[in-house]
Parts: sequence; structure tokens; C-alpha cells
Amino acid sequence: MADVTPEDFNRAGNMDELLALLARAGVENGWAKKEPSMYPVPKKRFVPAHWQFARTRAALEAAGRFVNTELAERRNIILNNPVEGNAYPTVTTLVTAYQMVKAGEIARSHRHTSNALRLVLEGSSEMYTVVDGVKLPMVPNDVLLTPNWRWHAHSNETSKNAYWIDFLDVPLTHLLGPMFFEHHEEQIERSDVIDANSPARFAFADTVARLAAETEFAPGCRRIELGDPAMATIAIHVARLDAGASFTQAPSTLSSVFSIMQGEAEAIVDGRKFIVERGDVVAAPSSTTATWKAARECYLLRVSDEPLLKYLNWLRPIAGRA
Repeated sequence: MADVTPEDFNRAGNMDELLALLARAGVENGWAKKEPSMYPVPKKRFVPAHWQFARTRAALEAAGRFVNTELAERRNIILNNPVEGNAYPTVTTLVTAYQMVKAGEIARSHRHTSNALRLVLEGSSEMYTVVDGVKLPMVPNDVLLTPNWRWHAHSNETSKNAYWIDFLDVPLTHLLGPMFFEHHEEQIERSDVIDANSPARFAFADTVARLAAETEFAPGCRRIELGDPAMATIAIHVARLDAGASFTQAPSTLSSVFSIMQGEAEAIVDGRKFIVERGDVVAAPSSTTATWKAARECYLLRVSDEPLLKYLNWLRPIAGRA
């Protein structure tokens, strides 16, 4: 870079010589870039995808024979979007994973700057997420929050393995840079208090009751938001679809990950059809169209980056995409 002088630029006799000098100077021209930095609509970076809980549950069972809590901070299986070159995110700003904590096992306390939540698939009132020293029961279909920099651990005080889905904004944290992580000084933070009514826990029974009182946003479809919003970067919505009911999420800048809490549905995301059962996960990346139709009464969880996009004034429809 230091060997290029103003005189060198003054002597440039043509465009090729100028471009060669710019390359030597370690800068890039802004008029003939190899790839435009501005484009009329967002690019589709990720693709629709479907992961089955039944298959991943078996994988976690196998992992339970070989992976203990000393080997891994968390025994989980990451749902990385199957697009070439991607090893981690599920959609642009979110990563999703299935996790298992074995009977009688503790997943030690830690904290991180990324926001996280989990949807319980198999648990009980004696299975806990411990958040800042408070035990939150993990009953099937409950949703629990662990906002950024909050100590959290998992304690399975039952005789059965527990399973859930984790959703985190780690890809966003990686992109912006402020990733901090640390372990608690003890294996698990002292936890003498059980709080089933914590604002960090959305009991499924309460969600069902709230949905029953909602008006329809489409025929046979009702929807609520948990947390309003749940966290600064993550929104959680739950929809109830009557048997045969359907709705469409139009293409927008929103990145979404869906899971069936109860029931069964058909999802068509950008023309790709998935039969989705309880505990399955579907990625509906930004710019995609997602249509859901319930095979029977269905409770559908959607986790998205809506609060972040709203705050930045970047949440908008993408016309012409189907």
C-alpha cells in the first residue's frame, strides 16, 4: 500500500492502469465493483427447510450414550440451514437446535449476550430451567425465556429424559460482534425458589386460554404474541388453526422459524411442501412466502426477528415475490 504515491495516480494513462494502482493501494473502486452493494430487493440467502423431531430425538438418544455434560456445554443438535457454505444459522438472524437433558442430569449454569428461548417438547413440573436462581418448570409446550446476560441452567429431577427446542439470536450477535460468554462459579446456580408464574415462562395452558378469547385474523385462525415482544431482538407468536383452516405469511424482510406445539399441518414455503408434526421445525427465511394449513387443530409457534426489524424501520413487504 505504501508504494503507491499521488504521482503514480497522476501518471495513470488509462482505466486499467488506474484499477491496478487502486488494487496496489488496498482500496476498491466504487463504479465497477465485481458485485453490486445495492440491489432493488433483498437477496435470498437461505432456503426453506424442515427438520423432524422424531428423527432428531433418536439422534439425541444416541448422543446421550457418548456425550456427557463434561464433554459438551449443552447436548444439542443444530439446525443449520442447508444452503451451500452455511454451518450454523437456521435463518439470517436466528439459530435453532434440539436439546436433551437426561434423567437426573444437570446442564451447568452459564450466561451469554445472545438472547434465547426454548419450546418444551418433553418435560414435567420437576424439570426446570434455572434463571438467575429461580426454577421455572418445563411442562410440555411451555415457552421459556433466557434474555441476554441472565444466568441459566437446566436441572432434570425426573426419571425421564427431557427434550426441547432452543431458539437464539447468536447469528445476529456474531454479525454485530458483541459475543460474551462465561460459566457460573458453581456448577449450577443455587436455586431454592420455584416460580411457575415467572414472566420468563409462558405456560401452554395460559396460551390456550388466551387464544380461545382472540378474534380470528383469518377464517379459523387466531394468533397472539408472547411477551409483547418477548425480547429486544426476538418475537414469539402462537397461532391456533382449526382443522382445515389456513393462512399465508406474505414475503417480507422478516426471518421466521416455526414449530408445531400440538397437532399437524401442511406447510408450503416458496413452493416446497412439508408435512409438519408436533415438535418439527420449519425455516421460513426472509423473502419467502409461507402457507400453513391444519390437518387437525393445530398450535403453531413462530419465532422471528420482528422487534429488531421494526426498531430499525426495516420491516417491510417484498412485492413481486411468491
